[in-house]
Amino acid sequence: MLIGNVGRDPNVRYLDGNSGGGPGSKVATFTLATTERYRDRSGETRENTEWHNIVAWRNSADLAEKFIHKGTMIYVEGRLRTRQYTDQAGVQKYTTEVVADNIQLLSRRPDEEGAQPRQQYSQPQYGQPAPPVQAEPVQPAAPVQPEAPAGFGGDPSDDLPF
Repeated sequence: MLIGNVGRDPNVRYLDGNSGGGPGSKVATFTLATTERYRDRSGETRENTEWHNIVAWRNSADLAEKFIHKGTMIYVEGRLRTRQYTDQAGVQKYTTEVVADNIQLLSRRPDEEGAQPRQQYSQPQYGQPAPPVQAEPVQPAAPVQPEAPAGFGGDPSDDLPF
C-alpha cells in the first residue's frame, strides 16, 4: 500500500492478444514518489523520498489514462514483481515494480477546470499534536418502552408466569 504523488504522466500501451495479457490488453506505467518526514536527533526535520515504478493493467490502466497526471496524489494497492532483462550493452539488469491491484485518486490537478480535491492526505508530522476532530452533536433517541412478553399482564385470570 502506497500513498504518494505521481512523478510523470502515465505511459499507456495497447498490447495484442499474443502478449499474455489477454486480447487487446492495456497497460499503463508511471512513477510514484512517497516521502517520509521525520525529525532527527538534533530536532531538524528530514525527508526521505522513494520512487516506485507502478504498472497498471486493464481497468486500472483506463483510470490512469483518463485521470492520473504528473503531481496527482493517489493511493496504490498492489504486489511487488521483480523482472530480469538484458540491456542494449548485454548486461543483465533487474527492476522491481508494483503491479497495481487497486488505485484510488486522492486529488486532482488544480488547473483542471472545475476540479476539486476529493480527499486530501497529509502525512502526520512527528512531534506535533493532531488537530482536534469536530464531531457532530448526537441527538438522544426517544426512550423505548419494552413490551411485555405474551402471557404477562395480558390476561388477569392467568397468574402463572410460564
